Amino acid sequence: MTIKAGTIRKGMYILFKDIPHFITKTDFMSPGKGSAFMRVKMKNIQTGNTQEFTYKSTESIEQVEVESQKMQFLYKDGENAVFMNPQTYEQAEVSLKLIGERAALLTPEVEIYVMLFEDKPVDVNFPPNLSLKVEYAEEAVAGNTMGTARKMVKLESGFEVAAPIFVKEGDYLVIDTETMTYKSRDNK
Repeated sequence: MTIKAGTIRKGMYILFKDIPHFITKTDFMSPGKGSAFMRVKMKNIQTGNTQEFTYKSTESIEQVEVESQKMQFLYKDGENAVFMNPQTYEQAEVSLKLIGERAALLTPEVEIYVMLFEDKPVDVNFPPNLSLKVEYAEEAVAGNTMGTARKMVKLESGFEVAAPIFVKEGDYLVIDTETMTYKSRDNK
């Protein structure tokens, strides 16, 4: 589907140099002189590399239709993460490089939306928050509580995050998947 560059929005997929790219940021500029333009930051869904490009707002761009499918994470296999559709039992492999640092939040059976382009997995869409169990946490030490006292805890996925000193082993923590930070304690 062809659209005007002035209508590009964050979260869209477009063709850039015949390769699908995911839009991560947009800035619409309308200077006093000359025509308006759209500056976009996009991620190549084949390599995971990001780049910026500037379009004239009236330029025609090809928008790519990407299908979203809810899948369950199974395991990491070398350089890929393996997901399964719970209805059809079909499996899909997504490059860990494409998933990026959020791959550290993956635990068996967590449900993620896998983005498919021409039936090939090209990206993953995490829920805004994930609840993970604390595997290791040092005991709280009395003392410096100036500001917000924090300690590092290790979660079931192996990811380490700074959490409040009252967090202990066995607790479930809500992790913000966008910032990869502690959000709250989950009362499971």
